[in-house]
Amino acid sequence: MMKEHVLVSACLLGEKCRFDGESRPSDAVRRLAARLGGCVVPVCPETAGGLARPRPPAERRGARVVAADGADVTGAFAAGARKTLDRAREHGARLAILKAKSPSCGTGRIYDGSFSGTLTAGDGLAAELLKKEGLAVVDEEKVAYCEPSVEHPVAIMLGSGMGKLAESVKVVRRIPYADIEGFPADALPVEGHRFEVLVGTIGGVPVIVYPGRIHLYQGYTELEVTALVRHAHRLGCRDVVFSCATGGVDPSLKPGTIGLLTDHINLTGRNPLAHRAAGSMVETPFVSMDQTYSPYLASFARAAAADEGIELDEGVYAGLLGPTYETPAEVAALRVLGARYVGMSAVCEVIMARALGMEVMGLTLVTNTAGAGHLSHEEVLEVAACASDRVARVLTGMLERLGAAEA
Repeated sequence: MMKEHVLVSACLLGEKCRFDGESRPSDAVRRLAARLGGCVVPVCPETAGGLARPRPPAERRGARVVAADGADVTGAFAAGARKTLDRAREHGARLAILKAKSPSCGTGRIYDGSFSGTLTAGDGLAAELLKKEGLAVVDEEKVAYCEPSVEHPVAIMLGSGMGKLAESVKVVRRIPYADIEGFPADALPVEGHRFEVLVGTIGGVPVIVYPGRIHLYQGYTELEVTALVRHAHRLGCRDVVFSCATGGVDPSLKPGTIGLLTDHINLTGRNPLAHRAAGSMVETPFVSMDQTYSPYLASFARAAAADEGIELDEGVYAGLLGPTYETPAEVAALRVLGARYVGMSAVCEVIMARALGMEVMGLTLVTNTAGAGHLSHEEVLEVAACASDRVARVLTGMLERLGAAEA
């Protein structure tokens, strides 16, 4: 199914290669590996570095790795990290799922070298090298967190003209937007949107699909436009996919191009967390926006597009207030800022999703060249309708890879 190879720590798959001679299998990782089949490449940097097992535990202490008995084992760990990088290059891997907290494989948090169980910010030596190479590196905790289930379905917010995916939902329940707390009772959908939540499955994966949204340019507040995100979170969603129609800031982008959002620039002048009411909705308004768009989810979208033979562009999205389309001068400024796409939605919703701890994926359909000549909303919908099938295939393929936990 998946052509792109994925590195996976062998101990997570059940191989007895840990320092204590045991394994640390993860059910979620094993289920993912079963879905990915022959594309999984088991790795163990410590074994590759020639370390025996069993052996004393080791932890990273600054640039060195030190064993519990005081021995400096940096050389062996560094050698194993280099061999793991060689494996990634050999197979063209862009994703690595590595054991949490270890001096080789830990990502984001590792044991601090005191052998007291205390964690500190940092990466293991192998994870560090793989990140520098450009791989997305996650641990088994991320895999388990993102795995969909009946309790934790995937939320999908569809943009203008992208309702094709909604036809794939095996619906078990429908919820009128009017029943959603915080959603404005007087709201009417713009053309290309529908105000009815679809709860069900796509290819056996539990989903909650929102086939329409409201916008700041319609006069709604930041909290009102993020009501759907909060609703999805209350229903247990941990992953959320946003799709939107955009203009191509880069003139080489042709209408019909599908793009993966890698980051965004919020130029709406609004932030849903800058409200007194937001304090009761999120743990803190001071939310890190580093890696706002999940590299883990993005890796499955890339693989799905590749398997479908669909070219997938990537870049930064600029969110503007609207409703007017951009002037040529504004488009020129956006190019200087590094934006590749421009639109009038998503950024406030993404901010709220991150504040709620959700993993975010963004997919856009380029419907026009930004700032070029006459443009109408009807033309945007026409292009979206022609390409919505390809968007649906990418999203369906991503869901297929993400899979679902056993009921």
